Amino acid sequence: MQSYNVFRHHHGKVRRSLVWTLLILLAAMAGGWTLVNFQKSQQASAAAPPQEAAPLEFAASDVALAEIRELRQTIPLTGSLQALNQTTVKAKVAGEIKEVLVREGAPVKKGQVLARFDTVDLQARLDEKIANLEGAKAQLIMAEKNQQNNQSLLKQKFISQNAYDNTQSSFVVSRAALKSIQAQVDLARNALNDGVVRAPMEGFIARRTVQPGEKVSQDSPLFSIVDLSRMELQAPAPANEIPNIRIGQEAAIKVDGIERHAFTGRVERINPAAEAGSRSINVYITLANPDSSLKGGMFANGVLSLANSPPVLTTQLSAIRDDNGKPYVYTLEEGKLARRPVEPGLRSAQDGLVEIRSGLKSGALVVTARMDGLKPGMPAVVRTAPPTPAAAAAPARSS
Repeated sequence: MQSYNVFRHHHGKVRRSLVWTLLILLAAMAGGWTLVNFQKSQQASAAAPPQEAAPLEFAASDVALAEIRELRQTIPLTGSLQALNQTTVKAKVAGEIKEVLVREGAPVKKGQVLARFDTVDLQARLDEKIANLEGAKAQLIMAEKNQQNNQSLLKQKFISQNAYDNTQSSFVVSRAALKSIQAQVDLARNALNDGVVRAPMEGFIARRTVQPGEKVSQDSPLFSIVDLSRMELQAPAPANEIPNIRIGQEAAIKVDGIERHAFTGRVERINPAAEAGSRSINVYITLANPDSSLKGGMFANGVLSLANSPPVLTTQLSAIRDDNGKPYVYTLEEGKLARRPVEPGLRSAQDGLVEIRSGLKSGALVVTARMDGLKPGMPAVVRTAPPTPAAAAAPARSS
């Protein structure tokens, strides 16, 4: 029995050794197969050609040709509108307001009555001056008769020269007194007339500052009147553009709230001094307003057209990029992007164009789309052929 147990124990050990040996052989074979496949994969990868990156695709609207053309030089304008002619009606006399006949927004004609003062005191003052005038006239008549009589007596030597001189002096004084009182009568009559407030011009009542029954002093403001038939836009312009601005140049004006209608104005005046701080110079544009649709204080913006430039090389404003103050553009050359430094010149905001003084040649295909991640050397194509002017040359490298 003991021999049988020894045999059984020895047989188990042999069987376990065989199992482990078999597992080791299988693992070695699997590792060798994996290594062979990995080496084959590496060799296949090394033998395969590298895959090229897909080219960028631009639409025809994303590019533009650099071409020779005239630039419409323009200056953007912004500001508020004001009536060209406006005035403040002030009281010419002191007194109590008896009647006010107009309100804000009312149209008025030149000479129309706006208000009336209580003129009882003014009328009494005039009557007093007229009475004084009548007395002065009577005194002058008497002095003149005395002067004539004494002149006759002097010729007959019935009176002395000194007595005649006194009579003559009295006549001169009476005549001067009459003129003085006549002036006082005229002033009193004018004051009575000024008791009726009239419109000095045609327009609209913009402001009324008085009510019936109020007592006002002389020179107190009563009404503001504006004439809306002609409006004025006061707009600041860069000082460096002032030499290009001339009296009579046209400007296209758009007004907030009336975008459906475009107005045409002309340069009427140019301020001779720059504004403190901004160093800009105000330009005054006048425009007709026959239907009174424009009102004072409306915000307006427009474009002032200057003289056209001679033909120059241009491209789209949107193509210009900036790198720390150094302008450049991206061009498409032989299927790849290229970065070209350029020197911009005149700009036409109205046309969206800019002059290129150096860095490009006519016919160069320039990227106008504002895309991120563009780098020189990247492959790029245009999905549809860009428009080509008749005189455009093939894309050329900048010199």
